[in-house]
Amino acid sequence: MAMTFDHCTDLRAPMVQRILKWGHGLILVTFLITSGVLPGCKRREVTRETPQMNVDDQYWIRVRLHRRMTQCWVKTSQTVKVTSGQAKPVTVSVPKVGLALAIAGQGVTLGGQAFDANEIDICPDKPYVFRVDDEPYRGRLRVVVNQGNDTFDLINEVPLEAYLAGVVGSEMPTYWEPEALKTQAVVARTYCLYIKQRFGQNRHWDVSKTQAHQMYRGMDAESAQVWEAVLGTYGRIIKTQDMDGEEVTFPAYYSSVCGGHTENSKNVFGDSYMSLQGVPCPYCQHVAKLGQFFWPMAVFDKTEISDRLVKRYSSLERIAPIVHIEPEGPSENGEYARLTRVRLIGQNGQSDTLRAEDFRLSIDPSGRIIKSTMCRLEDWEDQWAFVAGRGWGHGVGLCQCGAQWLARQGRSYQEVLHYYFPKSKLEQLY
Repeated sequence: MAMTFDHCTDLRAPMVQRILKWGHGLILVTFLITSGVLPGCKRREVTRETPQMNVDDQYWIRVRLHRRMTQCWVKTSQTVKVTSGQAKPVTVSVPKVGLALAIAGQGVTLGGQAFDANEIDICPDKPYVFRVDDEPYRGRLRVVVNQGNDTFDLINEVPLEAYLAGVVGSEMPTYWEPEALKTQAVVARTYCLYIKQRFGQNRHWDVSKTQAHQMYRGMDAESAQVWEAVLGTYGRIIKTQDMDGEEVTFPAYYSSVCGGHTENSKNVFGDSYMSLQGVPCPYCQHVAKLGQFFWPMAVFDKTEISDRLVKRYSSLERIAPIVHIEPEGPSENGEYARLTRVRLIGQNGQSDTLRAEDFRLSIDPSGRIIKSTMCRLEDWEDQWAFVAGRGWGHGVGLCQCGAQWLARQGRSYQEVLHYYFPKSKLEQLY
């Protein structure tokens, strides 16, 4: 977290001497300095040191920041240590403008110095922070040269707790209730470790910085409230039983607004866990903004939908153009019904099926028009209409707006977790 104080280079001595003669001179001077009234005052940042830099490798997170780059700027306060392959670390001084990182030959150059390797690690000095162009991050930076030696990927290697400080404030408003932010911290920590363990072994990164996994904005997302939530749940995750009864780390999903009832994960993502069965949520409607709990009707031309689906799934070319769409097995939870699968029927009579969430995001990758699959799909001759929509997101696991409402009512983060992830168990990692 970047904390600030004010530094005054010119207090205008005569003015200060007059002020000090007053009874509350010291207090007034302090006020004038911190409010910036006195001329010559500058704002200087003091950066919190990155925690856990010596933590075990299993708790380091590799975040893919950028892919297929050819050049960028790396900035930090003083020096960096650069490691490539088995070679000894090289100390490189960093000028104020930063170091140019660029693809070159079989490797890269950093500040004009060549590193002939497919991967290099760049580690700044304390407080272990750096910038990629204008984006501030903690930990280390790994550069991975892609096959063909013409581009590189940038990976932020960051300790788990520092990673969470860049996630919580990206995924939830930082002014929300402390217990809601703590809930978000535990869920994000759990989800991240699951993805790392499940997919990280087969690639040079664990998670991306986008909504494909969790939004991560590095130090730009930090605040005092966020650090309080992260440190207040330090090292805590939730576990549950899989369908075989084994206690495991699981994908603790979350979405903005469930729309009144969370969904069984099996119906959305195809995985099954005891704590992802779906629960009633009469709470999010009290927090969600206008247009999120109930969202406006969305209408698309049939040709446009067919083209977008075929572009996303080339296997659908055999049935294109798609002329009919039939919902299959909607999930019914009282008054709440969510599309779970759709059958796509082509003009040639052939058909195929898609999960409804994949169908939604293929048509509207932003997720801001068709906000959820809790809606009805209607055939309007040359158009398809998504009507009676409610909720925002996939609806599995934690409902963030519901968590905020429960926190407002005085519920602890442990109680919120237990409600949205029934039969889950808190565990301390370290």
